[in-house]
Amino acid sequence: MKPITIGAVGTASAEVTVDNLACTVKNGALPVFATPMMAALMEEAACAAVEPYLEEGETTVGTKLDIRHTAATPEGLVATASAEIVGVCGREISFHITVSDTVGEIGTGTHQRFLVDAARFMEKAQQRKSQPQA
Repeated sequence: MKPITIGAVGTASAEVTVDNLACTVKNGALPVFATPMMAALMEEAACAAVEPYLEEGETTVGTKLDIRHTAATPEGLVATASAEIVGVCGREISFHITVSDTVGEIGTGTHQRFLVDAARFMEKAQQRKSQPQA
């Protein structure tokens, strides 16, 4: 991993369409941007913030997400997440994230990602298939 700059920012945007509405993803009954879709947008922005610092074969995995979804966004508007790197401790990277639509802020949160070797991580994940089922 290259040295990570505190304050680096990544963004991600998504138009609110029928595919990411709460009523479509079964996260509620209303036709507004679904909270799980906002969470995914937040993680996408965090990945964008850290991507320039990754070496060949490295990636990050999300380990913690603490969010507040504070305003409803109807179909047709665009939601944009902005993730700022606020801390690095070894292989753990911390972010502060805000999400806004074209009217104003709709959510905030903190997020942690962990730097991993992609091949080794997937090998370990695949080993779970041969473990006894609970």
